[in-house]
Amino acid sequence: MIKRIHHINFIVKDLNKAVQRYRVLFGDPVGGVESLPQRGVKLARFKVAETWLILVQPVGDEGVPAQYLKKHGEGFFLISCQVDDVRNASKLVSSKGIHVLDQHPRQGLDDWRVMDLSPDDLFGADFQLLESDE
Repeated sequence: MIKRIHHINFIVKDLNKAVQRYRVLFGDPVGGVESLPQRGVKLARFKVAETWLILVQPVGDEGVPAQYLKKHGEGFFLISCQVDDVRNASKLVSSKGIHVLDQHPRQGLDDWRVMDLSPDDLFGADFQLLESDE
């Protein structure tokens, strides 16, 4: 079902400062600083082989990323696993006891369609399923 780890997100307080630090390891971010207003974040993406590493900074105090940063601080945020069909994959994991937090896929960056899984069912780890043409 899972084809690969598509991206790993790290949550940060200061995206510009984090980009400068991560640039030492991975070069310039692809596309510069981007915005995902529906999630209340700005972000920067680095391509590491076939996987994206994404730095995420909440904009404001509302939304899941802002609440996560407030509760957990900076660092690892979530892993996104690529699947062929996010709706079918969510039905499959749900039938096996992993609660899917989204009723419908939401639009991520580019053509990414994502659905979040409950960290309560995954021993505190934050995962999401992702469908993409890439």
